[in-house]
Amino acid sequence: MDQPTTIGLDLAKNVFQVHGVGRGGTVVLRRQLRRSQVLLFFSRLDSCLIGMEACAGAHCWARELVALGHEVRLMPPAYVKPYVKRGKTDAADAEAICEAVTRPTMRFVPVKSADRQAALLDHKARDFLVRQQTQTVNAIRAHLAEFGIVVAKGIHNVGRLLEAARNMPEAARPALDLLADHLRDLRDRIDTVTERIGVAQADDPLARRLATVPGIGVISASALAATTPDVGAFRTARDYAAWLGLTPKPHSSGGKERLGRISKAGNRYLRRLLYLGAMAQIAARRRRAPCSDWLGRMLDRKPVKVVAVALANRMARIVWALTAKGDSYRVRAT
Repeated sequence: MDQPTTIGLDLAKNVFQVHGVGRGGTVVLRRQLRRSQVLLFFSRLDSCLIGMEACAGAHCWARELVALGHEVRLMPPAYVKPYVKRGKTDAADAEAICEAVTRPTMRFVPVKSADRQAALLDHKARDFLVRQQTQTVNAIRAHLAEFGIVVAKGIHNVGRLLEAARNMPEAARPALDLLADHLRDLRDRIDTVTERIGVAQADDPLARRLATVPGIGVISASALAATTPDVGAFRTARDYAAWLGLTPKPHSSGGKERLGRISKAGNRYLRRLLYLGAMAQIAARRRRAPCSDWLGRMLDRKPVKVVAVALANRMARIVWALTAKGDSYRVRAT
């Protein structure tokens, strides 16, 4: 078999598809591999370029293949899809990956280290527990409403919710006590994970600097520091904000520019954290005396949620600047 110079590797749970081309662009390799055969197969090849779609297990495989001496590039699946000629098969996907990875204008996803993935696991676990907490609170509230007991919405009213559950009929108490105990257990677990994230954030120099930005707290700073790739991949701060999906989606044609809603591309978790931080700043601003700065003028002219997205965009650009320059946030003198 001729040695391939470029390989497209279509990842799966058990069966992997490999498509390789030689120096002249001719196909020299098409085959399937079981999971246990992947590392052994690539250890027998000369160093080559390997393309993969960025997915849950791609970063682990990328680290393993880099350790074998290969060059690995990860690509967003949406950018690979246009290179699929027809139909949906593993072989067609591997061929499309092999073609896309050689394109000079292709955008690649930096490979995450194991430590960075471990830091993100705390955030994913906390986000999962928070969603479960919301579901449990809504379930208890719905059951109370069936008996005419209504409690105001909001996580700050959980105490009133649990207190009201004591007034339920005796036959309904066991089920509600079960949900109440589950809710208390979830809150304890969320507090534990949050404390662990706080300790990690305090030990990370970048996360400490990001926490100096107004609207970015411990959770947001830790997530941004662990998720943001090398800022050298972005030419400007606007590119970073666009990567997070905080820029308008263009629908321009015929020389006429049309901008729609935000694209919502990129990392949904980071975008939500920045948006919530922006809303917190707006809420704090409304409690103070009117001010004629940028935020005050925007609130006078635009709806609150539109201003929140614009402020989240500014926060994202500040994050890029602090990460690129290694500086801390300084309030602009007025």
